[in-house]
Amino acid sequence: QVYLVESGGRLVQAGDSLSLSCVASGRSFSTYTMGWFRQAPGKDREFVGGIGVSGSRTDYRDSVKGRFTVMRDNAKNTVSLHMNNLKPEDTGAYYCAASVRVTPSVLAHDYSYWGRGTQVTVSP
Repeated sequence: QVYLVESGGRLVQAGDSLSLSCVASGRSFSTYTMGWFRQAPGKDREFVGGIGVSGSRTDYRDSVKGRFTVMRDNAKNTVSLHMNNLKPEDTGAYYCAASVRVTPSVLAHDYSYWGRGTQVTVSP
Protein backbone atom coordinates (compact mmCIF):
# COMPACT_ATOMS: atom_id res chain seq x y z
CA GLN A 1 0.00 0.00 0.00
CA VAL A 2 1.21 3.49 -0.88
CA TYR A 3 -0.36 6.64 0.47
CA LEU A 4 0.01 9.79 -1.59
CA VAL A 5 -0.64 13.38 -0.57
CA GLU A 6 -0.43 16.25 -3.03
CA SER A 7 0.10 19.88 -2.17
CA GLY A 8 0.89 23.20 -3.80
CA GLY A 9 -2.19 23.90 -5.86
CA ARG A 10 -3.61 27.42 -5.89
CA LEU A 11 -4.98 30.22 -8.02
CA VAL A 12 -2.42 31.74 -10.39
CA GLN A 13 -2.44 33.96 -13.46
CA ALA A 14 -1.64 32.91 -17.00
CA GLY A 15 2.10 32.91 -17.54
CA ASP A 16 2.90 32.16 -13.91
CA SER A 17 4.90 29.22 -12.61
CA LEU A 18 3.80 26.78 -9.94
CA SER A 19 5.23 23.64 -8.38
CA LEU A 20 3.22 20.75 -6.99
CA SER A 21 4.55 18.19 -4.58
CA CYS A 22 3.45 14.68 -3.75
CA VAL A 23 4.68 12.89 -0.65
CA ALA A 24 4.45 9.11 -0.46
CA SER A 25 4.33 6.86 2.56
CA GLY A 26 3.99 3.15 2.91
CA ARG A 27 5.77 0.59 0.78
CA SER A 28 9.04 1.41 -0.98
CA PHE A 29 8.51 4.55 -3.01
CA SER A 30 11.54 3.96 -5.22
CA THR A 31 10.00 0.85 -6.75
CA TYR A 32 7.05 2.75 -8.24
CA THR A 33 6.74 4.71 -11.42
CA MET A 34 4.98 7.96 -10.61
CA GLY A 35 2.52 9.87 -12.73
CA TRP A 36 0.70 13.19 -12.60
CA PHE A 37 -2.83 13.42 -13.94
CA ARG A 38 -5.32 16.24 -14.04
CA GLN A 39 -9.06 16.54 -14.37
CA ALA A 40 -11.03 19.59 -15.35
CA PRO A 41 -14.74 19.87 -14.54
CA GLY A 42 -16.80 17.84 -16.97
CA LYS A 43 -13.75 16.25 -18.56
CA ASP A 44 -11.96 12.94 -18.26
CA ARG A 45 -8.85 12.55 -16.18
CA GLU A 46 -5.81 12.97 -18.39
CA PHE A 47 -2.15 12.10 -18.13
CA VAL A 48 0.13 15.10 -17.63
CA GLY A 49 3.55 13.60 -17.04
CA GLY A 50 5.34 10.74 -15.41
CA ILE A 51 8.71 9.53 -14.24
CA GLY A 52 10.17 6.05 -14.08
CA VAL A 53 11.57 4.35 -11.02
CA SER A 54 15.13 5.57 -11.50
CA GLY A 55 14.17 9.04 -12.60
CA SER A 56 15.93 8.71 -15.94
CA ARG A 57 12.77 8.25 -17.98
CA THR A 58 10.08 10.93 -18.20
CA ASP A 59 7.05 11.31 -20.45
CA TYR A 60 4.64 14.20 -20.96
CA ARG A 61 1.48 14.94 -22.83
CA ASP A 62 2.16 17.07 -25.88
CA SER A 63 0.42 20.19 -24.57
CA VAL A 64 2.78 20.50 -21.60
CA LYS A 65 6.08 19.49 -23.19
CA GLY A 66 8.66 22.20 -22.65
CA ARG A 67 6.58 23.81 -19.91
CA PHE A 68 6.20 21.09 -17.26
CA THR A 69 8.88 18.99 -15.57
CA VAL A 70 8.42 15.94 -13.35
CA MET A 71 11.12 15.16 -10.84
CA ARG A 72 11.48 12.67 -8.02
CA ASP A 73 13.56 12.39 -4.90
CA ASN A 74 13.60 8.79 -3.76
CA ALA A 75 15.44 9.67 -0.56
CA LYS A 76 12.57 11.97 0.45
CA ASN A 77 9.75 9.88 -1.05
CA THR A 78 8.57 12.82 -3.11
CA VAL A 79 7.63 13.53 -6.69
CA SER A 80 7.12 17.05 -7.95
CA LEU A 81 5.57 18.72 -10.95
CA HIS A 82 7.12 22.01 -11.95
CA MET A 83 4.89 24.04 -14.23
CA ASN A 84 5.94 27.11 -16.19
CA ASN A 85 4.01 29.47 -18.46
CA LEU A 86 0.71 28.23 -17.15
CA LYS A 87 -2.36 28.59 -19.35
CA PRO A 88 -6.06 28.68 -18.46
CA GLU A 89 -6.44 25.26 -20.08
CA ASP A 90 -4.08 23.86 -17.42
CA THR A 91 -6.81 24.42 -14.83
CA GLY A 92 -7.93 21.32 -12.99
CA ALA A 93 -7.46 19.03 -10.04
CA TYR A 94 -4.00 17.51 -10.19
CA TYR A 95 -3.41 14.01 -8.90
CA CYS A 96 -0.26 12.03 -8.36
CA ALA A 97 -0.39 8.29 -8.81
CA ALA A 98 1.88 5.28 -8.35
CA SER A 99 2.29 2.37 -10.72
CA VAL A 100 4.22 -0.88 -10.53
CA ARG A 101 5.23 -0.42 -14.16
CA VAL A 102 8.88 0.38 -14.80
CA THR A 103 8.13 3.26 -17.17
CA PRO A 104 5.33 5.83 -17.14
CA SER A 105 1.99 4.95 -18.65
CA VAL A 106 -0.53 7.44 -19.99
CA LEU A 107 -3.39 5.19 -18.88
CA ALA A 108 -4.98 5.88 -15.51
CA HIS A 109 -5.87 2.23 -14.99
CA ASP A 110 -2.17 1.33 -14.98
CA TYR A 111 -1.80 3.21 -11.69
CA SER A 112 -2.77 1.44 -8.49
CA TYR A 113 -2.52 4.22 -5.93
CA TRP A 114 -3.82 7.76 -6.07
CA GLY A 115 -3.73 10.88 -3.98
CA ARG A 116 -6.79 13.02 -3.34
CA GLY A 117 -5.64 15.82 -5.60
CA THR A 118 -4.78 19.49 -5.38
CA GLN A 119 -6.57 22.23 -7.30
CA VAL A 120 -4.78 24.42 -9.80
CA THR A 121 -6.71 27.34 -11.26
CA VAL A 122 -5.17 29.52 -13.93
CA SER A 123 -6.91 32.81 -14.59
CA PRO A 124 -6.60 34.51 -18.00
